Amino acid sequence: MSLLLVGLLARPEMLAALDLQGVPATLKGRLQGGARAGIDAGGWPRLADGPEALPAVQVGANAALARYAEVMGVPEREVNGRRVLGASAGPRAEGAGAPLPQQARLAAEIARQILKAPAGLPAAELAGRLPMIGTWAASRLRAAAGAASGGEIVRRRAADEVELHDDAEPFTGYFALRRPILRHSRHDGGCSPRLSREVFMMGDAVVVLPWDPRRDRVLLIEQFRAAPLLRADPQPWMLEAVAGRVDAGETPEEAANREAREEADLALSRLIPVLGTYPSPGAVGEFHYHYVGIADLPDGTGGIHGLAEEAEDIRGHLLPRHRLEEMVLAGQIPNGPLAMIVLWLRAEAEQLRKALEP
Repeated sequence: MSLLLVGLLARPEMLAALDLQGVPATLKGRLQGGARAGIDAGGWPRLADGPEALPAVQVGANAALARYAEVMGVPEREVNGRRVLGASAGPRAEGAGAPLPQQARLAAEIARQILKAPAGLPAAELAGRLPMIGTWAASRLRAAAGAASGGEIVRRRAADEVELHDDAEPFTGYFALRRPILRHSRHDGGCSPRLSREVFMMGDAVVVLPWDPRRDRVLLIEQFRAAPLLRADPQPWMLEAVAGRVDAGETPEEAANREAREEADLALSRLIPVLGTYPSPGAVGEFHYHYVGIADLPDGTGGIHGLAEEAEDIRGHLLPRHRLEEMVLAGQIPNGPLAMIVLWLRAEAEQLRKALEP
């Protein structure tokens, strides 16, 4: 069965992700909108009438395209007797029409993650997980583009030094659990046996400590956490920094500013990068971007905030920075990312304050 793909679906990144071979073609008309096509379910551009020759690709349908189209809500139209995929006939979508290469790379990685999911998982359920799938896909792209860790101490390994034999996903919820079966090269020159590992898939997150350098005070948030409860911690209401996931299509800096607004009703004037870390790389697929957020924190800043749709119940607390340092050193702040930012700021505060002076 022959299909004509337009817009995002016609890009080479998407053809490769969906295992499609195409023949260049054209279609009369122009695309409007579609800035979130391939990232969110729906949001595909509108195909408007016009004399323009719209680039397209003619392909044969396959199972990967059918699965992807069902999950992502890819619209199908008939135009002059030809079946067209990738553009709707509905109201104009928001945003630019032509997909940028960056959007195409992200959409292609999302497509790969959709196709990796268990085949028996209903498409509607998988579509409901698209925000987290997008977060994970964007995390993979950032990791691949980043610098290798370890400096000159850790030898840069070749791609064939890890053999991935299986990559099952035995649990899928808001987060997912993956179980790769792999072998890797050993330090003695040999190769490991086949190993089964379980990885909790979470994606990248931002952690931001709001700091007012003029008043030398910080803002913390307090919220309930289930993990300490299950560990039998007597205090599952934790003091933390502002934090949250980096959504698909946004930068860590954009996520940091968004989370500050959502969790503390704060506008940050500047972000100071701290360190980026894996909190538990043996079993958790999560990477943290840490920041100090410069903010105005007068008396009365705090309050109760959070998104109702995410059942967030967050209280803000203002503290002098030196008091928070004392709490960290006394073992009263078991939240690792917050403690690390506080100790970093302890060493850098005076220099930062001078640099921030008008």
